[in-house]
Amino acid sequence: MLSSSLAYGLLAMVTWGVWSVIAEMATDHVSPEVAMVVSYGTGAAIAFGYVLSRPASMEFSTRGIGIAAVAGVFAGVGAVAFYVGLDRGSTSVVTTVSALYFVVAAVIAVLFLNESASLRTVAGIATAGVAVWLLAG
Repeated sequence: MLSSSLAYGLLAMVTWGVWSVIAEMATDHVSPEVAMVVSYGTGAAIAFGYVLSRPASMEFSTRGIGIAAVAGVFAGVGAVAFYVGLDRGSTSVVTTVSALYFVVAAVIAVLFLNESASLRTVAGIATAGVAVWLLAG
């Protein structure tokens, strides 16, 4: 039986994979800016509905809100880059390279959050680097 973290991770993987293909299809009919705003606006509405459906009380702190806002800046810049990339280039390259964001997260976690880097982690990061190099060819 799947752990809930793996099940949700797989659901995210499949839905984000489908989203990236549909996002590219949208840019065939509207500008990437319109596609991005509609896509993320719809996603924000779903996220807001999920938050409202939760029975638990929400926790707020100035620090937490600030960190979330900074995360939003990076998500927004990434969204713009993703949609412009879809409009101007190959869907397979843009989606594959952008999906390697975990490499950036892993390096930051090791360098700044005191997470350890196993040989397996280093090998995974190196393999992802090779993937980017192959796709850039």
